[in-house]
Amino acid sequence: MAPPGTRRADEFAAHYDAHFADVHRYIAGRLGRDVADDIAADTFVIALRGHDRYDPAKGSVRPWLFGIATNLVAQHRRQERRRYRALAKVGPDAAQDGHEDRVLDWVRAEGLQPRLAGALRALPAAQRDVLLLSALGELTNEEIAAALDIPYGTVASRLSRARAKVRAALGEDR
Repeated sequence: MAPPGTRRADEFAAHYDAHFADVHRYIAGRLGRDVADDIAADTFVIALRGHDRYDPAKGSVRPWLFGIATNLVAQHRRQERRRYRALAKVGPDAAQDGHEDRVLDWVRAEGLQPRLAGALRALPAAQRDVLLLSALGELTNEEIAAALDIPYGTVASRLSRARAKVRAALGEDR
């Protein structure tokens, strides 16, 4: 028979293996690669320490992990706002790499970066969280609701408002 903590360690390792890359990508998209390693690691440390607060009856562990990550991102909001200000000013020749950077390259190529960064910066924090959990975290509305512990309808309305504001800032008519 395995020692009592072995099962928990095995489950944690499985969750880490399954979700670390997605959580890291989401955080990197919000705060930049320079802090993503630390915050993603902190997300899993908090999850391991707080495993007793996770309720499997609420569904997958994935939204819970993204909820922890979003809370950690909230603690770094000042850095996030500075990042969007800087992105709004970056010229088209800035060196970039990775998925987030390919998206930024496309945005730059289309001439949208300053307006997109400004639109994201102008969103209320709650709308920005929902939009970026969807866009960067690739969470479903149900997962976002679980991650932020808000009703599904609230997710849908915040996401709709955020998308409308970003489209308006980019001059799209949808």
